[in-house]
Amino acid sequence: MTTRHSGGSQRSGGSQRSGSPQHSGIWRPEDRAASRYQYLPVEVPAGAAGLRVALDYDRTSGAVLDLGLFDPAGCFRGWSGGARDWFAATPEWATPGYLPGELPAGEWRVLLGLHRVPPPGVAFSLTAQTGPVAPVDRVDPAASTAPAPGHGPAVPAAARRDLPSAGGLTWLAGDLHAHTEHSDGTLTVDQLAALAAASGLDFLAVTDHNTVSHHPALAAAGARAGVVLVPGQEITTDRGHANAFGDIGWVDFRRSAADWVSTVADRGGLLSINHPLGSDCAWRHPLPQRPPLAEVWHSGWWDRTWGAPLAWLMAWGWDTVAVGGSDFHRLTDHVRPGQPTTWVACPDRSAAGVLDGLAAGRVAVSAAPDGPLLLPVEDGMVALDADGALLADATGRRRLVRGDRAVLPAGPGLHWLEDHRTQILAFCRTG
Repeated sequence: MTTRHSGGSQRSGGSQRSGSPQHSGIWRPEDRAASRYQYLPVEVPAGAAGLRVALDYDRTSGAVLDLGLFDPAGCFRGWSGGARDWFAATPEWATPGYLPGELPAGEWRVLLGLHRVPPPGVAFSLTAQTGPVAPVDRVDPAASTAPAPGHGPAVPAAARRDLPSAGGLTWLAGDLHAHTEHSDGTLTVDQLAALAAASGLDFLAVTDHNTVSHHPALAAAGARAGVVLVPGQEITTDRGHANAFGDIGWVDFRRSAADWVSTVADRGGLLSINHPLGSDCAWRHPLPQRPPLAEVWHSGWWDRTWGAPLAWLMAWGWDTVAVGGSDFHRLTDHVRPGQPTTWVACPDRSAAGVLDGLAAGRVAVSAAPDGPLLLPVEDGMVALDADGALLADATGRRRLVRGDRAVLPAGPGLHWLEDHRTQILAFCRTG
């Protein structure tokens, strides 16, 4: 593809304005075949007060172009994927998904991800402006701490339920997959935290796509809402997604999945394959080394009589810790945080404690915070609120659960609760 370039005029005070696009042209399928990621240079003068970039293309054509930014040193400065068609960055603030900070002079690179390019191609134009950014482009600071509408505080599920002892550890109820306005969600970090608390959760991993711009807000927002917010990022490509948990810095989604595994492990985090059977984002990356976690139970598991997720796990390997995530984005979604719920036996109520429990495999998953639950104990497992359900395992054995608190012996491996239709109600791993 060839693009047309038109440079902006220089002004005093480190300001550059342009009335016409710096880049325009047509992206074609052969461009996407050559490289999924394309880079367009943008010159930022010394002393620039801000940078605003706008992308224009016909979204009704079926095209999807992702948007991101790297500074002259090649350092990550933000990503919004296909959720936004513009962003702004200044030394003091930035559009959610992007990192505020000094704007070094030189050639910046706007990253365009050619996610979907229709056969006729897609015409685009990209305009970059430097200088003071208009107030209309700023995020309203008052909105950052406003609660989500229609939701108030609630008692976490772990405090409401009579849970079995976990050898000095505490079972916490949480969700390992949720998004905010820092990627393609609609709630602020504070609003999401309030919603998680109202949903009865003890912890929530905030996993915005390909960015860590939300990380600085997590601790304070979690403290205000009374919920532990775990730093996360959803490494997102068109061949599969993976959640990286921990305050480990940005993970380069452009590199191979094998590099994600080693990078996250070297930095002390945990990597989880997301929704491995998820329609157009199913897992298709080759991996010589498996990550420790896999999001086997995802909100996209519409019909839990469909055995494919457990079949995938059996083929993949029982040694992988199976977790769950709602993949919550907005209040109009059909799910809420905690659908499903991941239970973790933790040494304390903190993000580090949640990661410790996940790494050790002290995990169970249920459909909701107050639904039937199966938890491992020293001599087997405890089935809670599952009277009449069947306890099944990979050997094909099934046993009837009697009572709302049934203690059952169990060998090592994955066990699950199912109803008379073989719908999965909960699962956990023992041994």
